[in-house]
Amino acid sequence: MSKKLKFQSPTGMHDILLEEQKYFQKIYEVCEDIANFYQFQKIETPILEETELFSRGIGFSTDIVGKQMFTLRTKGGDYLTLRPEFTASIVRAYIEHGMFNLPQPVKLWYFGPCFRYEHPQAGRFRQFWQFGFEVLGEESPVIDTQVIQIFYNILREIRLKKLIIEINSIGDNQCRPYYKKLLVSYFRSREMALCADCRRRLRENPLRILDCKEEKCQRIISQAPQMIDHLCESCHSHFKEVLEFLDEIGLPYHLNPYLVRGLDYYTKTVFEIYEESPEGRALGALAGGGRYDALTKLLGGKDTPGCGGAGGIERIINLMKTRQLRLKKEREPEIFLAQLGNLGKRKSLRLLEDFRKAKIQIAESFGRDSLKAQLARADKLGVKHTLILGQQEALEGTIIVRDMASGKQETIKIEKVVREMKRRI
Repeated sequence: MSKKLKFQSPTGMHDILLEEQKYFQKIYEVCEDIANFYQFQKIETPILEETELFSRGIGFSTDIVGKQMFTLRTKGGDYLTLRPEFTASIVRAYIEHGMFNLPQPVKLWYFGPCFRYEHPQAGRFRQFWQFGFEVLGEESPVIDTQVIQIFYNILREIRLKKLIIEINSIGDNQCRPYYKKLLVSYFRSREMALCADCRRRLRENPLRILDCKEEKCQRIISQAPQMIDHLCESCHSHFKEVLEFLDEIGLPYHLNPYLVRGLDYYTKTVFEIYEESPEGRALGALAGGGRYDALTKLLGGKDTPGCGGAGGIERIINLMKTRQLRLKKEREPEIFLAQLGNLGKRKSLRLLEDFRKAKIQIAESFGRDSLKAQLARADKLGVKHTLILGQQEALEGTIIVRDMASGKQETIKIEKVVREMKRRI
């Protein structure tokens, strides 16, 4: 005998079932409401993009490009990659569709899955969902603050508390080269105490060492030179204004001089938002982002400033569950439609549509013929009224209305039933 097949979802990828869908829906609705208020337009990009878009945009020396991308070769010989993040795709779309000709800035938001090959753990999957907001075509520091405010507001709207913003400036191509030299000098004298990945990063991109989570590297990083002490005048002024704007709107932030994030396209402001608790810290950043003024030109477009960020949906849901945040209950049906016989079923199909158009929630069980079974179902649902449409009622153009609490029944004309039920409920 052949072995019975037992398929399962791939490692690190998961089904989003009914209970999870409620949380996804809540986060989507909050994002959509915030996007509408701040006048962001929704965009959807392909899940697959040319591999070079990410390797060039995110950076060849990053862990994402070096270790985590799902890449395939097409029959035509092209290399495509499942998107590991959205920003490079958004910038590609901005360039490809000539959005630089639109009134600037262009404000876009998204909600969808990303893919990274890494060890699955709490809040970290190989297929994971993100929402994000991107602003292209404006270099003012007020945009940095507004982007941070948007993510903070979304997390507060979801009713997460004790939120803290970690923020830093990583400079630009004017001041960062000198800082890199300082880092190389510092880490080279301590190279043998670094992990294997950081020894490689020291040769390829020393800034990436600051993003290492290994405990032995963290001890060395904590004494490293800080970028904020070596910013050029322009970057220093920009960052000072961002912090002044954050002070003005009263957002809680903590200056983290070693925050760099794991993508090479960032310039100037970078930020992450955490819940300030042991569980929150263990999950990692709920949202993060920053400014990427050089990315559009790097990907073949005009010199265009940009700023944005993304939120990790599974991480946020984990925290919502830990905090036992109650979601708005779905509207329960107050009416059940029971039918008997083929003619009763046919008339019930049309009647169900009449209730839908009247926006009255109604339950049914068309697959069952037994009135007893249907009444038991209505009782289990806890509806106030059951409508019974049998062969005789269908022929006479009537319907029976049963009060489920008292058991009393009355017969009314079928064309009046929608109006009558709207009155009763």
